[in-house]
Amino acid sequence: MDNFIGLPGLSSSGYKLHRAHVRTKRLDKYVHEEPMIRGPKFLVRLRSHTVFEHTPVKLFCTVEGFPMPVVSWCSTDDTAQYTAVAGNLHGQASSQASIVVKSKNHNNLLLHSPVSATTLLLLLSSPCLLAAMLPQIHYTKINITFLERFGPVFATEGESATLSATMILNPNLANLQPEAQWYRDDTRLFDSKWVKIETGRGVTTLTLPNLYKDDEGLYTLRMVTKGGTAEHSAFVSVAVPAAPGAPMDIKIHDANRDYVIVSWKPPNTTTEGPILGYFVDKCEVGTENWTQCNDHPIKICKYPVSGLFESHSYYFRVRAVNSHGISKPSRMSDPIAALDPTEFERLHGGFSWITEGKPPGVPAGVHATEIDRTYVVLSWKAPAYSSKAPMWYYIEKCMADSGAWQRVNTKVPIRSPRYAVFDLAEGKQYKFRVLSANIYGTSEPSQPTGTIETLQLKGVPSAPGQVIATRETDSSVLIQWAPPKEPNNLIGYYIDQCVKGSKNWTSANHKPHRSTRFVVSGLTKGETYVFRVQAINELGLSEESQESAPLTVKAALSQYCPVVSAAPSAPYDIALLNCDGHSMVLNWKKPLHSGGAKIREYYVDKRRSGTTMWREVNVAPFSERLYKVEGLTEGAVYQFHVYAANLAGLGRASQHSADFNCEAWTMPEPGPAYDLTFCEVRDHSVVVEWQKPVYTGSGPITGYHVEYAKKGSSDWTTANETAVNHLFYKVTGLEVGTTYVFRVRAVNAAGVGMASMASDPVTAKAVEGSHEVSCEVDKKSGDIVLSFESCQINEGSQFIWKKDYKEITDFSKGVEIKSEGHHSKLIFKTADKEDFGTYSVSVTNTEGVSSSYTISAEELAKMLALSYDIRHPIIPLKSELAYKILERGRMRFWLQAEEISPKVTYKFFANNKELSGPNKMGHDVSTGIIEFIMDHFTEENEGTFTCQITDGGGKAQSSLVLIGNGNEDRGKVVGGLPDVVTIMEKKTLSLTCTVCGDPKPQVSWLKNGAEVEPDDQYVVSLDQGKFASLTIKGVSMEDSGRYTMIVQNKYGGESVDIVVSVTAVYHK
Repeated sequence: MDNFIGLPGLSSSGYKLHRAHVRTKRLDKYVHEEPMIRGPKFLVRLRSHTVFEHTPVKLFCTVEGFPMPVVSWCSTDDTAQYTAVAGNLHGQASSQASIVVKSKNHNNLLLHSPVSATTLLLLLSSPCLLAAMLPQIHYTKINITFLERFGPVFATEGESATLSATMILNPNLANLQPEAQWYRDDTRLFDSKWVKIETGRGVTTLTLPNLYKDDEGLYTLRMVTKGGTAEHSAFVSVAVPAAPGAPMDIKIHDANRDYVIVSWKPPNTTTEGPILGYFVDKCEVGTENWTQCNDHPIKICKYPVSGLFESHSYYFRVRAVNSHGISKPSRMSDPIAALDPTEFERLHGGFSWITEGKPPGVPAGVHATEIDRTYVVLSWKAPAYSSKAPMWYYIEKCMADSGAWQRVNTKVPIRSPRYAVFDLAEGKQYKFRVLSANIYGTSEPSQPTGTIETLQLKGVPSAPGQVIATRETDSSVLIQWAPPKEPNNLIGYYIDQCVKGSKNWTSANHKPHRSTRFVVSGLTKGETYVFRVQAINELGLSEESQESAPLTVKAALSQYCPVVSAAPSAPYDIALLNCDGHSMVLNWKKPLHSGGAKIREYYVDKRRSGTTMWREVNVAPFSERLYKVEGLTEGAVYQFHVYAANLAGLGRASQHSADFNCEAWTMPEPGPAYDLTFCEVRDHSVVVEWQKPVYTGSGPITGYHVEYAKKGSSDWTTANETAVNHLFYKVTGLEVGTTYVFRVRAVNAAGVGMASMASDPVTAKAVEGSHEVSCEVDKKSGDIVLSFESCQINEGSQFIWKKDYKEITDFSKGVEIKSEGHHSKLIFKTADKEDFGTYSVSVTNTEGVSSSYTISAEELAKMLALSYDIRHPIIPLKSELAYKILERGRMRFWLQAEEISPKVTYKFFANNKELSGPNKMGHDVSTGIIEFIMDHFTEENEGTFTCQITDGGGKAQSSLVLIGNGNEDRGKVVGGLPDVVTIMEKKTLSLTCTVCGDPKPQVSWLKNGAEVEPDDQYVVSLDQGKFASLTIKGVSMEDSGRYTMIVQNKYGGESVDIVVSVTAVYHK
């Protein structure tokens, strides 16, 4: 018999029904309220206050929790600290705030009378009573106007930053100045080692002398007065040098009641250091509080975030870490709710009534939906279950080779048919099974899964294979590469680019690219680049691939390559150049259209005449348009056709050749020349070029004849009656606007040989706007320069320089080519007398733009002499080397140059022996005088004296002969000049003397070391070669000084000094 406490008016059966009804209500309440149960939490905490006395204060806070928390206020009698305590059945939380009251006068009621905290609380809580007790206070209003404000700052760690603001105060009272307060993200800053604050005279400045990442934030200046505040804010961003970029493509997987799995893609590290790991941050929707999910950096690009609150929504973001610092956060993910995936369906689905009190059925279909290195995500089918009692699941695992089952979630019940099992061993095999449970019991275990092996860390991918760059447009390039041999869960590729010759690698893409083809855009036209590729998986970046071959950015197609297909057109005009009975040498003309890429390969097919089956002649491709076909049958007749190929593919086959009979050539005359081309097409002339014959006949080739005919005519005219011995010829006498074809015949001792195949037609008309090559000697460097300006330039155009119509490829002898835009120069740095000849230039990818210049031996000699003079300039001299006899047997040798620099060097020689020792040398830059004083001059010192001067690139030399009769015949002063002259102002001074010498000497005058320039006031004369004079008209005080007269001829000379003193005129 059941024991129960009876209720009035209820029978035993009635009580059972009542108890079942109560249990049902409790289950309903549990089902609906269980997800909401949580302890109290302060969403807005109490804030401390600092106030003046007699000011009302209100304390606010916001609390959440379920059931609704009860809030109580506490205070201590001897402190000004107040506490709010919130509690419910599931815990309690508290928040504290302090109130500091400042005094304004000595009659302060609160500060100068013993008031307890309880009394203060009463006053604070009764603002009406307090307002009635205190008088209204009026503060002086100070208007603050910012004249100059600081703006946002973007700096790098280690640099300094200064924030400054200028303001006007109205009124500006000396004893009532505002207080400048600086804040970083609402945290007040004070003067310290890391922050320097200066305020005064309407200017306040904050200096950060050594920036760190911690200094980043929103800086606010608050100018505080009793009447209010004025503030201004700006952001300071501090970048970490070489820190990685932000991760990308944040995605959320397997969102559940209490966990999600976050994945992302790593950033490209072109110039930064390798990434060491990642931090994952989360933020609840509706707040701005980001919290870090992992304490240590994780190295793979996937992380399970657990510990989430059910029914809450979250944002996630990721930061990368390397040895230099932490990257900026990635773009945050879309909001994701922590919910059971089946919650919505279960809450909104229909239920059928079944008898309560039974455990749930067995789960079915347990399988792994995702397998990683350390976790497995399981999914299963829920059992048929419609009870209102909540159902949950237990997961069990065991090693594949063991039967020992271990429960995974003993403390955390699982309520959705999907769960991630973490903390598994890498590369191990497991089995899993699921049990369902409710308050009535636990079901039987489900069927175990098959063997599930966790992934094993294999590392980053291997480096991609060969990288090939091809032209796309004038600002883009197509990059192709081979995939890595070991992809290891490849995510994609990063492509880097670099200008040739530099090491400044930059990223071409900032998101992983899946394909092995990528178009790099935004390149500089005409610049040369190299490229490399890195593969990436969730563990990081592979090694870099090998660099591609350098490629200049140019358009693949132009108006001169109008073929829509990228493959070349067909070759044409196949010619037979030689046959020995078993082989034939063939030549053909290159395709008219290359397809936008260089033609790299040719293929030749053959067939017997009269048959249709073509056979390959060459399996391996070749690049020349001259090919020897071997293995032929003597006497047979063959036909040939040719294919051309570029990087885009194989072009069309040429038309088949004429019938070629395989019989050995034995004629004594030469075979045909080939490859006829044109340049320098003008109105009445054209230059024809060709290649010498392969078959030379019975003797060496002695010359060539050029023949021409009008297009469509068979009347051939020989352009040169006398054979030329070179491979080019200028044909003249053509009619302007007429189209011609040309052919060439080689000549040897046996006679004139076979004619070449006729050339392509060419019209005798100059290209409109064409220029000719000019030649000059550079006035600064002394280089001989050939210059050409092209009237046309297109994509892919190049300047080709030739000497005697052979391309210049040897640049070891100081020859240099410089081309830029429409201009090109051929520069001879070290030209010699063998460099005469005809120099021509042609511009590819144009309408035949070309020109030439012939340098004769005589012209070259003149240019070499001019080049030498420019490179070895002569320093001009005002006066040649002269001498003057001084006292005590000393001799002064001197000369004067037009101009010398402080770096001038010089040497004096006597009879080719350098003078040195105790003798004195010196110079004066201002006057250009260089002198040498010999202490003892005797007859033994007679001979030739020389001074050699070097100043920069210039040189000069002057000699003086003191030998034999030279001493008697040298220039000298006979007499007539005084040593000192005194004269009054405004008078005329005449200095006159007699000079002699053979030959007649030259006379010059100096004033204070500077040459006297003749003019209306200074008159210099030399009559009959012996009467010299200097006349100064209207002398003034400025004419006082030392005057020197210099007399010299080829044997030498001398100088005489006269001191002139001009005195002022005094009036009584």
